[in-house]
Amino acid sequence: MKAIVIEQYGGKENLREREVPTPIPKEGQILIEMNATSINPIDWKVREGYLKDMLPFDFPIILGWDAAGTVKVVGPGASKFAVGERVFVRPETTRFGCYAEYIVTEESLAARIPENISFEEAASIPLAGLTAWQALFDAGGLEDGGKVLIHAGSGGVGSLAIQLAREKGAHIATTASSKNHSMLKELGADICIDYKNTKFEEVLEGYDLVFDTMGGSIQSESYKVLKNGGRLVSIVEPPNENVADQFGVNSAFVWLKPDGKELGELAGHMKEGKLKPIVGHTFDFTEAGLREAHALSESHHAKGKIVIKIKE
Repeated sequence: MKAIVIEQYGGKENLREREVPTPIPKEGQILIEMNATSINPIDWKVREGYLKDMLPFDFPIILGWDAAGTVKVVGPGASKFAVGERVFVRPETTRFGCYAEYIVTEESLAARIPENISFEEAASIPLAGLTAWQALFDAGGLEDGGKVLIHAGSGGVGSLAIQLAREKGAHIATTASSKNHSMLKELGADICIDYKNTKFEEVLEGYDLVFDTMGGSIQSESYKVLKNGGRLVSIVEPPNENVADQFGVNSAFVWLKPDGKELGELAGHMKEGKLKPIVGHTFDFTEAGLREAHALSESHHAKGKIVIKIKE
């Protein structure tokens, strides 16, 4: 099968098309014929070698950890899906990722794609959607009517987090370029702050939760907007517990856990029209397409998710 791999760490020019063996599903697994995948920051962070101590993979590495496609083979002991069903999944983080024509995954991690959702839309959801869900609810404990600040609301994770928080009846503030404010208010944001011209920490206060998708100085300033006993949840870098104590708040770091049940919850939201996938950019499944997609992701200026179309 065709796959796009890296055989050493480094720049996007290391993304190379190769023929590799088609995987065979084992006990409890399914083989998925891929229609689409999407780009996430973990992709280029692994490519550059930033995560090699945390994820010590052997080469070659197939990047990508979002999948949408059709069940091709049902492995021994697997019974959740039938051949031909449309599914999407955030598979386990192994060196056999989703920049490929076929993948295998534990069937327990997958969910059915709603009929009203395309493969490209479905591919945009698993990693970003589960990240938003686990940050807001599992780690953040966001409750009905809570006040939440979601950083980088126009990004892949942020745009989904706003919609999920809206369904909780939360009061939502977000940071984003002014050109995206109209879209974000349609998604459910109550307050949109242009980070280029306004310091969010000077205009917000008394928040229950901050969802940090940026890290660095953004994280450091975010403590100031939280109420006593509030919570800061980051998906970028572990918060400083000593600083959190100084502000009288709690903190947590989220490293995504693949979860088929939660993915099914997200599928239900999409089926009901409560969660809209935001596909901002689409690229072809070629070396050039993947390199351009990585460059866009690294720029931090992508709107919504970056999707790779593998099969029409």
